Amino acid sequence: KSFLYGQLANSSLFPVNEDKLDTRGLLCPLPVLKARKRLTKLKTGDLLLVSANDPAAWIDFPSYCQESGNQLHSAKEQEDGSVLYVIKKCVTK
Repeated sequence: KSFLYGQLANSSLFPVNEDKLDTRGLLCPLPVLKARKRLTKLKTGDLLLVSANDPAAWIDFPSYCQESGNQLHSAKEQEDGSVLYVIKKCVTK
């Protein structure tokens, strides 16, 4: 785990917990299911960084976040072709 300050925490001066999940090599629906399970262990405001290379993840993660009430902060393609999704937990479900 690591910490981030500022923009992702609503410009707070307090640290935000960051957790990482590698789902590269897994296909739909496993990346989203694993992310959902991991998010249940995080506190509101924490970040989950998910690495995924499933082509369906471009659709799945935004849809999941919209339905679950969490925030998809960013999705950025990495050098290895995978995508890093940054999800902020906004609900306590």
